[in-house]
Amino acid sequence: MNKQSKIKRVLQIAAVTLAIAICAAGLPASADDTKKTVAMSYTAKSVLLIEQQTGQVLFEQNPTEALAPASLTKLMDLILICEALDQGVLTIDQTLTCSAYAKTMGGSEIWLKEGEQMTVDELLKALIVASANDAAVVFAEAICASEQAFVEKMNQRAQEMGLVNTHFVNCTGFDEEGHYTCAQDVAAMARELMEHHSDLIVPYSTIWMDSLRAGETELVNTNRLVRFYDGTTGLKTGTTDAAGHCLCATATRGDFDLIAVVMGCKTSDQRFEEAKQLLDYGFGSFMRYQPQPVDDQLLPVPVTRGVQTEVTPLLSQLPQAIIRKDQAELIETKVQLASEVEAPVSQGQELGKVSLILEGETLAEEPICASNEVERLTFSKSFQRLLQGLIKMS
Repeated sequence: MNKQSKIKRVLQIAAVTLAIAICAAGLPASADDTKKTVAMSYTAKSVLLIEQQTGQVLFEQNPTEALAPASLTKLMDLILICEALDQGVLTIDQTLTCSAYAKTMGGSEIWLKEGEQMTVDELLKALIVASANDAAVVFAEAICASEQAFVEKMNQRAQEMGLVNTHFVNCTGFDEEGHYTCAQDVAAMARELMEHHSDLIVPYSTIWMDSLRAGETELVNTNRLVRFYDGTTGLKTGTTDAAGHCLCATATRGDFDLIAVVMGCKTSDQRFEEAKQLLDYGFGSFMRYQPQPVDDQLLPVPVTRGVQTEVTPLLSQLPQAIIRKDQAELIETKVQLASEVEAPVSQGQELGKVSLILEGETLAEEPICASNEVERLTFSKSFQRLLQGLIKMS
């Protein structure tokens, strides 16, 4: 082989090696490797991804670090507003009036004037779509007479929800000493809203552009994902000097609901891109697993010392679990049912359970219960049965 041929051969080997390396780089990574890759791409101070219905954490990075929340604060505003609507303290068509104090808020606002009136519906649109600080204070004063009293209610509700890394000083999200929360608590607030008040919130949080004052005031959603990310249902942005750029993004595809939180990004573009990466990771790597029906395994359970000899088991719902998509074939569905029970048996009494097992770990389980009660067979009832039998024989 001459010198030219040798060089050509070396180049061919190098090309093949490079091609193999490129292909290898494109192969799907393991779950741990995927998390590492995702984590390395984040500039946010804190990030969290959870599945909405279960609250299961799918990815986290400094989720409990106390940080300035900016307008993510308004998630708690919305919880209290929704509860006020549920309790009849407010009605959706009710007219509220802007006070001299509310009009001075500044920042994100709809430039309410003292004495100007808007409906709860209009103010919700302003609060959710445009993150209006003046609208937030109008709500605070309508529910609790003053912002200070409303903030006390915010902190009380935070305690009830177990938000241990959260404390509010205002209802707008302005930077103040002692005003903080964390990604974990933000996700909990978002989950409360989406689980219990989504019918009210989502029609507003998915608006891209709208207007108030008969078209004079234009509104554009501060959450860019509403327009550009498939399945977005909300929820809230926030920006201040201390907080940086923050976003709590919610999205749904099929029966899979995700909540992504990013806090402390340096730019607005970064918060949207990093939230998108989190959501892509969640939708691409995880699924809601529910097993096939197990009705054929739910056989009647024998009852000893009862007026009936058996009781029918009832499974209200199959267990569900959030798993990585590559784990679906490894899940074992295990049905455990009592071999017998002693009377008396009450309706709803647990007779067993159905569990989802992955590599020896229980992911989820649901109880199997008695569909009816079975009374204990006493001496008097036994004697009565004997008499009835003798009468029939005669």
